[in-house]
Amino acid sequence: MTVDQRNNPKLLVGIIGGLTVLIAVFLAYQWLSSSAETNTEHQEELAAAPAKPAVATPVSTELESSAPAMETETIKLVEDDLLDAPVPENASLAKEEIAKLDDIQQQLNEQETSLKQQHGDADKLINLKEEQIKLLEAQLAQQGK
Repeated sequence: MTVDQRNNPKLLVGIIGGLTVLIAVFLAYQWLSSSAETNTEHQEELAAAPAKPAVATPVSTELESSAPAMETETIKLVEDDLLDAPVPENASLAKEEIAKLDDIQQQLNEQETSLKQQHGDADKLINLKEEQIKLLEAQLAQQGK
């Protein structure tokens, strides 16, 4: 190639345009293939889903604490009638139900440990803040003298 051919703006625009088209085609292919996979997974989930899924309902409770009548809302993760529900006769459905229940139990255990850790952290923070307040009060008392 000669120097004139290398610096030709039409050639550069053509190369850039070609690369842009190739990238656009590649991205469109990726997008279409991922949406097709999502649709097939969604259809499989619908086919395997029970006729009436359990819906979590919020339950409001009153906590007894030093604060007067604090109300908090909790979300029910497991329905009460779950223990009374009949076990499916099909072995594969029973295994799926057991796997679901094990997963729920694992989530509850993880949530419990997380809440205990948060409670411990909050207690430590409260103690540190109390110490900080005491130190600030002592400094104010010394400055006031």
